[in-house]
Amino acid sequence: MTAHVPQDAPPFVAVVPARLASTRLPEKPLADIGGKPMVVRVAERARAAGAQRVLIATDDARVLGAVQAHGFEALLTRADHPSGTDRLAEVATALALPDETIVVNVQGDEPLIDPALICDVASHLAAQPDCAIATAAHPIADAADVFNPNVVKVVLDARGVALYFSRAPIPWHRDAYAPQCRAQAIDIAAMPAPPTGAGAVLRHIGLYAYRARFLRTYPTLAQAPIEQAEMLEQLRAMWHGERIAVRVTHEAPAPGVDTPADLERVRTLFLSNT
Repeated sequence: MTAHVPQDAPPFVAVVPARLASTRLPEKPLADIGGKPMVVRVAERARAAGAQRVLIATDDARVLGAVQAHGFEALLTRADHPSGTDRLAEVATALALPDETIVVNVQGDEPLIDPALICDVASHLAAQPDCAIATAAHPIADAADVFNPNVVKVVLDARGVALYFSRAPIPWHRDAYAPQCRAQAIDIAAMPAPPTGAGAVLRHIGLYAYRARFLRTYPTLAQAPIEQAEMLEQLRAMWHGERIAVRVTHEAPAPGVDTPADLERVRTLFLSNT
């Protein structure tokens, strides 16, 4: 269920990066969901979040045309960007956004994302003037997710600012995990459930809000060794001294779309909620 979006949300711009090429699901942004392209469904969620401006940043004229046909603003960006953040940097520069403008990167394959979460992340950054970035996380309830390298974890300081992101199980709960790890092979099924409360393991949610000033700086930053090791681009910002505020929510986000099976599942969920 979509949560209520507060009326006093800060002004922000929502940008939806939509790269047409996809190895697992060709032409993913144009996939039909309830009669509209997936990228348009994402843009509708961003607009419902209260964004002052919603813009789709794409590398393909077909996506550009489809978006404009549904009344949304779009910008044709370079095709060789290594990441969605680099694509947002081009947008921030092209639009000459003021330094303190909050820009939310809403992934183009998240057609069921809760508008309230988009708003929450923008509000969280607005409330943290010493942070260049804000993102979100939620507690993990399944031990298998703790040990799954495809599930990115984050640990926070006392103020809710990220200390580190990793594909490894962090924080490592020594007394809970050590008995199983003494065996030659770890039996994840026998692992205890992750702790709750202050010691919870947090799963990172790939939703980001940036200050436009940082976005213009990002492409000039050298890759970090920890970024290359973990294959997590947010670690580049931390390596270079930027702070990332994390909004903790207790609800896991709706599933995104990476594969044809994901698309069918999201189509079913979309129809059941309309």
